Amino acid sequence: MFLPQEIIRKKRNGEALTAQEIQFFVQGITNNTIGDGQIAALAMAVYFQDMTMAERVALTCAMRDSGTVLSWAHLELDGPIVDKHSTGGVGDMVSLMLGPMVAACGGFVPMISGRGLGHTGGTLDKLDAIPGYQTTVDNARFLRVVQDAGVAIIGQTGDLAPADKRIYAVRDITATVESIAMITGSILSKKLASGLEALVMDVKVGSGAFMPTFEASEALAKSIVAVANGAGCRTSALLTDMNQVLASSAGNGVEVREAVRYLNGEYQNPRLHAVTMALCAEMLISAGLASDEGEARSKLQVVLDSGKAADTFGRMVAQLGGPSDFIERYDHYLPSAAIIRPVYAAHGGVVTTMNTRDLGLAVVAMGGGRRAAADRLDYAVGLTEMIRLGEAVDAQTPLALIHAQTEDQFAEAARMVQAAVTIGDTRPAALPEVYRRITLADL
Repeated sequence: MFLPQEIIRKKRNGEALTAQEIQFFVQGITNNTIGDGQIAALAMAVYFQDMTMAERVALTCAMRDSGTVLSWAHLELDGPIVDKHSTGGVGDMVSLMLGPMVAACGGFVPMISGRGLGHTGGTLDKLDAIPGYQTTVDNARFLRVVQDAGVAIIGQTGDLAPADKRIYAVRDITATVESIAMITGSILSKKLASGLEALVMDVKVGSGAFMPTFEASEALAKSIVAVANGAGCRTSALLTDMNQVLASSAGNGVEVREAVRYLNGEYQNPRLHAVTMALCAEMLISAGLASDEGEARSKLQVVLDSGKAADTFGRMVAQLGGPSDFIERYDHYLPSAAIIRPVYAAHGGVVTTMNTRDLGLAVVAMGGGRRAAADRLDYAVGLTEMIRLGEAVDAQTPLALIHAQTEDQFAEAARMVQAAVTIGDTRPAALPEVYRRITLADL
């Protein structure tokens, strides 16, 4: 028999917890025999004393097992169960294309996604811009859509990793969010509860990233790779650039519009394409659907060029309650803002840096993100035709098109965009889209 306070004391003193102690504590969180005060105390102890990799594996597995762990065996699927998770950014709509692309190549992608957090956009908020699309469904329907369409992107159901919900809620109000050990457990418990065979992690680096430095992003990627593999799921990670808006747009409806245009071949932003292809290729290799990067990229290009990936997206949308002709008539279904107007550079020069976080906050300020959890979103607002680092501008060059509902919204967003984009004289060095790949062999 364990005592919660003794487990807290042990971690407070910098000692390693056993798997049994961690399991006991997480069970108490799940069945409410452990209170918020004790959760907060352990979270603070972990924040200061950290956890070994063995502790992190034990925490992740205990949180994963705190609710339902999906099983796919009875469906006898003819392909691997594989997924991707991103730490989030601005203009990062990769999931919307990646899921259908990997499914069109023979994978099955049960993607549990989240809402926007701070300056970062949430995949579920983007999908909510599609009329009728249901991001909350029961497990039976989730499995059925994955089986039929090959991919389903939904929100966390109540019985998947319920311990994580309580722990995260406490961490959020006790200044203990920035613990790599607990971030690892939070991300992976939900992903592994989906019954994955392979996972690829996209960890962002730069001014719009969740982690504040390259070193912190790298540490998180290594932790996730080590812990996920330790928990029995083949996992690798890519460190990708978030020093500028990833795509040409940022906002909910505008990002869905760009994702559909990407899938149907109308327009593919080069940076977005580079990151999407790199992550998709990594998924195909990890899942055994391609032997090397060349074969993976070739397969992905085929499903893009043939329209199979776009058709897969359309099938997922229809099976989750959206319009059956969404791919063909996306512009009809997606909302439009009252004002769509450019914001110009104040003077000529070259775009040297971009405060990507502040550009995300400009979207939030227009109502495209939440200031409080209960806020209703405006799915029409956002930024499109974003300028990129290294581009030459003058006073007649738009930095972006602002999609706003009122003149006041437009004026505030214009001010924020101009402040976030630095114009100088010297062209900056080109940054890679992908900084490095991290596998178990690298640890």
